[in-house]
Amino acid sequence: MRSKIFDCITFFQENMISNIRFEILNKCVDYFVVCESRYDHKGKKKKLNFRVLNKKFKDKVIYIVLDKPFDSNNSAWENQAVQREFILKSLKNIDLEDYIMFSDPDEIPNPKTLKNLKLKKKYGIFLQKMYCYKFNLFNKEESPWEGTRICKKKNLESIDYMRQKILMKNLNKSFLKFYIEKDIEIFQNGGWHFNSIISPSEISKKLKTFAHVEFSKKKYSDIKIIKQNIKDHKDLFGRNIYYKKESLNSSFPEYILKNKKNLKKWIL
Repeated sequence: MRSKIFDCITFFQENMISNIRFEILNKCVDYFVVCESRYDHKGKKKKLNFRVLNKKFKDKVIYIVLDKPFDSNNSAWENQAVQREFILKSLKNIDLEDYIMFSDPDEIPNPKTLKNLKLKKKYGIFLQKMYCYKFNLFNKEESPWEGTRICKKKNLESIDYMRQKILMKNLNKSFLKFYIEKDIEIFQNGGWHFNSIISPSEISKKLKTFAHVEFSKKKYSDIKIIKQNIKDHKDLFGRNIYYKKESLNSSFPEYILKNKKNLKKWIL
């Protein structure tokens, strides 16, 4: 029997890119697992934002809601980990040989890599090209991005561990001092990280609420500053990084190429 693929994400407000994700991966993923919390990673209550925009995905999406407030003593990073682990606790009817794939919503694996997937190692890392603000505004400095991770259910004890500790640099480290997981397969040309392809106000809200609390400061999260950085094709975080426009070609997802008219707001 063929192993199924469960594509898992944690969700905050990213409806557009999440639904584009469904379109891109529809033919190679069995289930889309979306976990949304009623609280942001700073512990503040929020409304539930997730919506399935195309009815054809209604029966394919497993929507998980984390209702319980985070522990008031937790850091934002700990709250992020709690939300990730809630996915693993909540998944039902999944076989030991099935694959659990985890990403942020905007880290989209290449469907060509997933087709007929046979993971040779315990874990897999998808190396992805990063684009910022627009689908074709390339961030060379942070590419390839170590985005999507994958593991068989029988080998997966913690999604947060897979995300935080399964790293390409492990392959170059020694076992001498302490145990480092090296049973990792690297997938080149592993997809796309479409980062911050949302409005300036949404970027500001994200910076004020996600685990990197250092970026909630006004010099990063002010909407006017964000708008200027987008206009200048410049990094959000004050680093001397500029992004370069690329022409859309066959290296981009087929769905984006076929829907350029509808997505023109997000294409240079």
